[in-house]
Parts: sequence; C-alpha cells; structure tokens
Amino acid sequence: MQIGRLLPGFASPREVTLSLGDNWRQFTLLVTVNLFVGGMIGMERSILPGLAEAEFGITSKTAIVSFIATFGLAKAVTNLFAGNLAQRVTRRRILISGWLFAIPVPLMLIWAPSWGWVIAANVLLGINQGLTWSMTVNMKMDLVGPRWRGVALGFNEAAGYLSLAAVAFLTGVIAEAYGLRPEPFYLGIGIAATGLAFSVLLVRDTAPYLALENASRPGATSVPSSLKGAFADVTWRKPYLFGITQAGLVKNLNDGVAWGIFPLYFASQGLELNRIATLVAVYPLAWGALQLATGWASDLLGRKPLIVIGMALQGAAISMTAAFDSFPVWIATMSLLGLGTALVYPTLQAAISDAVPAIDRATALGVYRFWRDSGFIFGAFLAGALADLFGFSVAIQFVAALTVASGVVAQFTVRGKRAVVWVD
Repeated sequence: MQIGRLLPGFASPREVTLSLGDNWRQFTLLVTVNLFVGGMIGMERSILPGLAEAEFGITSKTAIVSFIATFGLAKAVTNLFAGNLAQRVTRRRILISGWLFAIPVPLMLIWAPSWGWVIAANVLLGINQGLTWSMTVNMKMDLVGPRWRGVALGFNEAAGYLSLAAVAFLTGVIAEAYGLRPEPFYLGIGIAATGLAFSVLLVRDTAPYLALENASRPGATSVPSSLKGAFADVTWRKPYLFGITQAGLVKNLNDGVAWGIFPLYFASQGLELNRIATLVAVYPLAWGALQLATGWASDLLGRKPLIVIGMALQGAAISMTAAFDSFPVWIATMSLLGLGTALVYPTLQAAISDAVPAIDRATALGVYRFWRDSGFIFGAFLAGALADLFGFSVAIQFVAALTVASGVVAQFTVRGKRAVVWVD
C-alpha cells in the first residue's frame, strides 16, 4: 500500500509494508538509537550510590536511593503522557525532543555542588528515557506489524540493556582508575550528542505503518481512545491488563533494588568498586542479551508462561543474593536475575500490545509504562526504608517474596498468547 493513500500530505508514492525484512534499515537504525538510550542510564548505574556517600556525605539508604525514585517518577509521568501524545504528534518529534532533555544531564552530574543537582539531573534523565525509549518501542512495532511483535521488542530491549551493561561496567572501571567525577560522565556527553544526531538526521516517522496496520483491522476506528479510558482499562477495569501491569510494576520495583541497594550491599560485604561494577553489569548484560531469544519465544510459546516463570526466577535470584556471601555465587545470582527479567520484560509490553487495537497501542503502553516505572519509586523508598530499619538482608528478602507473589497474581489473571482478537 502507498503512503499517499493512507495519509494526506504524503506525496511520495513509496510502498508501505508491515515487515521486519522489508523495513530492516529503519528497524536497525532504531535499534542503534536505543543503544544510546540505554547508555544514558548505564552512565550512572555504578557511580551514583557511591558518589552520594563519598562526595556528599549521605549515609541514609533512603536518601541515597532518592535519585532512583526521582528518576522513576519523572519517567513514569512522561510515559503516561508521551504515549497518548504520540497518537497526535509524530513519534519522530517526540524522540528528538527526548534527546534535548538528555544533553544537560552529564554536565549537571559533573558540576553538581550538592545532591539536589543530582536529583534534578535524574528528573531530566527520566524525561529523556520516557520520551526516547517509549518512541523506539512504538516505532519498531509500527514497522513490523503484529506477527513478530515479541521479536521487535526483544531487539529493542536487548539493545538498550546491553548498552546499559557495557556503559555501567566501563564507567565503573573509569571511576576506579580516575575517580568518581568527572571522567566517568564524559561518556554521557558523547552518548547524548550522538543519539540526538542520529534521530534528527536519519530516523523517519512511522505514522504510515501505524495507519496501515489499523486500516487492516475490520471495524477499526481512526480515533484513538481517551487517556482516561485507557488508564482505567490498564489499571483496574480489565483484569487481564491489570495482571500484566502489576507484574511490570513489581519488575521495576526489584530493578530499583538492584540499582540502588545491591551496590551498597556488595560494598558492605567488602567488595571493591571494580568488582561491584562487574556485578552491576552482569545483570543487565544477561537481561539484554537473552531478550533476543525471549522476545522471539513469546511469539511462539505465548506470553503467560514466560511472565510467570520469569517472575519466579527473579524472586529466587534476589533471595539467593542476600543469602550468600560469595562473589562467584553473586555472579550466578545476577545472571539468573537477568534471565528472569529477560523472560518478562519484552513479553509484558507485547502482551499489552496484543490486547488493544493498533490505534490505541501507544496510549495503552504509556499507561502500562507509567505503572511499570512507578515501581522504581516504590522499590527505592521501600527497600531503602527497610534497609535503614532492619538491614540489607531483610529489605532484599522482602522484595524477593513480593516478586514471587506477583508471579502468582499473573498466573491467575494474565491470559495466553493473545488477550483479544485485535491481531492475527
């Protein structure tokens, strides 16, 4: 089908098809863009908890992980509105605007005279991630259509988290050699500038592909649902969507623990920064790499089994991390945590996308991602408070039990591969 027949204002008669094979160039470009998106988070993953203690004299675990809660709040709110806005403004424009918020972040972290600057930088980083990551997700699904949605999300998430792992490890090594500031954050300047350049110069908008998918559904409307209606559906009104959403929230709750509490816990056990950086990197490395397979597996085997098993594996890995005091064991538990996360992360987004019409996909995903990234807030404050009151082990074991309980809820609420018949 030609673009001009789908949308007014497109004079070019270029053919539009929903296929990974036909659209591999733009798909690969968007994968590359998400490498830079993930790298922005990795820039501070190994550094900020130690920076809080070493340079700002903060000892409260709750206060230290406040930067994660701030990041999560900014990203969650941005996700909520970006999804709905993407139905009315082009995805490409939102992607570019997201990179503009990233430019000041590494500079603020380099020059921060107080912890408040770090908090402010993470507000901007959260907005950056909410806009850019959301759009790379939606644009890839626009290009490939419904058949290989899991594969598309697997590639997207793999790129982001492999980059996160690599940059987290690299900044940890740089910090060990040169100090916590400013050298590790120089990477962020290059990442933000390159991501912006790619998005401005090379990325095309995917509106014609979305229009084609929506037009191919019998009885489909061209008017998207309201944000209010989508919020109710995804949050509580439709149990199968609630089951997916609560799993996403708990997933990022335990990721907040891995991000903010684990580095402090490992340091309390006497590990040096380069070993902590290794452990911090192993988790997203396994998570990122394995998503190449798990996204594809969810297309073939169904969404529900991967979600339930993945939540159980995460809970087991988190529990074992607190139960043992051994670097080799921690390498194994971080790898297991990465496997469990890889099973659920792209699968949850694919499951939401299966359950709504194409025209409502960005809005529904925005609501899901709002609740999912709110998990950073709950995880940071809950685990931080428990660690202050009862110690690291109690905080970590509580989150492990909560993760397993979320898998049980998913078992009884999430449907199989497809929730409704909006897709083939």
